[in-house]
Amino acid sequence: MSSRPRVFISYSHDDEDHKTLVRRFAEFLHKHVGLEVHLDQWADGARIDWSKWALRQLKAADYTLAIASPVYRRRTDGEEPPHIGRGSQFEGAVLRDQLTGNVDEYTARILPVVLPGRSIEEIPQFLNPHSTTHYVVRRFSVTDDGVQSLVRAIAQRPENPGPAEEPGVFIGGAFTPFPAHRKLLLTTELKPVSKGPDVQLSAVRIDGVHYGNGIAYRCSMFCSEPRGVVEYDLGRRYRAFETTVGVLDDATDAGQTGHFEVFLDSVAQPGAAVKLGSPATLTLDVSEVLRLRLVAYRTDTTAHPMLAGARIAGGLSNGLPELGWGNPALYT
Repeated sequence: MSSRPRVFISYSHDDEDHKTLVRRFAEFLHKHVGLEVHLDQWADGARIDWSKWALRQLKAADYTLAIASPVYRRRTDGEEPPHIGRGSQFEGAVLRDQLTGNVDEYTARILPVVLPGRSIEEIPQFLNPHSTTHYVVRRFSVTDDGVQSLVRAIAQRPENPGPAEEPGVFIGGAFTPFPAHRKLLLTTELKPVSKGPDVQLSAVRIDGVHYGNGIAYRCSMFCSEPRGVVEYDLGRRYRAFETTVGVLDDATDAGQTGHFEVFLDSVAQPGAAVKLGSPATLTLDVSEVLRLRLVAYRTDTTAHPMLAGARIAGGLSNGLPELGWGNPALYT
């Protein structure tokens, strides 16, 4: 395929978390895979006839990515009352009509995608989730198996390619094979330039997964600083950074929300807010980046040590963070 593929993301607005996840996926496909992505959240700056807009997108798309979720399955399979979720119901009707008109062509062009936290059972029945190919994306990374399978489908390359048919991305309108990324663990590759007093370089366990190399931010009775910060000098030597962030499995406060931020040369990048059992994967382009700063915190942590002591004496919580970065990695 020589032209930059145009993809339309068809999904339902289950809730704000799902909308955010879909938007992050769209941003990843645009920035890191090189696709021309069309998403309704990027088109709401004016009054729009949404049915006309959706029909135009579905007709113009080289590929439609059907994002699995319980609400999307019900609406596109026609199991909701007609007045509920009209947009998803309309898109489902068009997709079913495309398949009926040419089942072979549109089986290849309508691609069911299962994002992190979703399941194959949430793929609409009309897309035959168990008898046709689907794409399970576990993390937004070009090294993820589901992402590579999805790119192979869009590039029309076989799953087991020959030497000249490697999976890749779309750069400058042309298909380019994935580079042979060399993965290096940040915590063994580099020493921190600076590190907060409550930050430890140690193994962490997040959502049942043991990460032998990690960064933990814990405080005992109170936090010396309200945020756990660690900085590294990348020296403009790396191409990508990736890590899993989450609340530690052995956290005593199971209800805490952890906030994670990344700064590249002091510029804030997209971060994540997570709960116990719901980690997030952060993937960032660090080409030409000199300084990497990782920040973790809780918004309810008592900031002043004297106040923290008074709260302890009164039997009150200081909102102590129990947060971790799992296997932070650099790619060359």
